[in-house]
Amino acid sequence: MLVTVGRIGRPHGIHGEVTVEVRTDEPDERFMVGAEVLVGGSPRFIESAHWHGNRLLLRFPGVDDRTAAEALRNTLIEVERPEDAKPDEPDAFYDSALRGCAVRDVDGNDVGVIRDVVHLPGQDLLAVKTPDEREILVPFVGEIVPEVDIAARVVTIDPPSGLMDSE
Repeated sequence: MLVTVGRIGRPHGIHGEVTVEVRTDEPDERFMVGAEVLVGGSPRFIESAHWHGNRLLLRFPGVDDRTAAEALRNTLIEVERPEDAKPDEPDAFYDSALRGCAVRDVDGNDVGVIRDVVHLPGQDLLAVKTPDEREILVPFVGEIVPEVDIAARVVTIDPPSGLMDSE
């Protein structure tokens, strides 16, 4: 299964390094020196990887100057991951495993289907498409999402007052 682990941002410096918008909870594993990734669908090896403050900087062979780095801007970085792979933490889930799961409230009523997972600095949100085509954003915290059953493809939520209201 192909999964997106990052997006290349602007160049850093003049020697071909690029900034990366990290989209994985396992950046040190995914972006190890020597790891093979797909950059815009083409295989590349990571030549160097290091953190500069809170930004990840990568360098790829053949990307030796700012112009070459700029050509990669906004390109997705993907990796191949086995279908049955699971994160190391027991309460962690891959975004790809959550997308498409049915969402029900604690009373068993259908709420919708998870369209995506939105990663914000403070918390993650489940973007749920409702049967009437609205999108609601559900904070992905234990108090609101008490149960995630990946095998059954069902996520149970206990929404606070107002979360499900129409605009």
